[in-house]
Amino acid sequence: MKKRVGVLALQGAFREHRQVLEQLGCDVVEVRKTCDLDGIQGLIIPGGESTTIGKLLIVDEMGEKIKELGAKDMPIFGTCAGMILLSKTIVDSEQYSLGLMDTIVERNAFGRQVESFETDLQVPALGVNPLRAVFIRAPYLREVAPNVGILAEYNGKIVFARQGNLLASAFHPELTSDHRVHQYFINMIDEH
Repeated sequence: MKKRVGVLALQGAFREHRQVLEQLGCDVVEVRKTCDLDGIQGLIIPGGESTTIGKLLIVDEMGEKIKELGAKDMPIFGTCAGMILLSKTIVDSEQYSLGLMDTIVERNAFGRQVESFETDLQVPALGVNPLRAVFIRAPYLREVAPNVGILAEYNGKIVFARQGNLLASAFHPELTSDHRVHQYFINMIDEH
């Protein structure tokens, strides 16, 4: 049976996530209103502008509904801005966050847009072949609680992590042809 996966479609790179999920056989729901969260088995919060997405999550209490679903063990995957929004603490910021992951995140940790880059990451959870990762104004996890598993680091900075049903990446897996990160997330949905 097809997985029904939501992609938060308020702002940011949601179309690319949708395309990857569809290629992997999922039924994709573009989440624009709180009622769009009904009946999904997992949710991706895409990259974009975390401050803007955070403000939009307050409307219609969508953020509260996402927090409820996360607390009920629904898998949620945040990429870039999504990683920021999942974290309990955002360094030097009072912006809205879902606060679901026991992490401290630093925004724009690798520099501005012009300093965006691609690199190969070793991600043992995805196999022996390196993962091509695209970093665009990327954050990183400055600190993680003991219950958070570190999946990958870049130059000593945590860029990919999992806490139970929650997954967060500083990079954009939707921008490469390697779909192992999305498949990993789909496998998390199978587990739950």
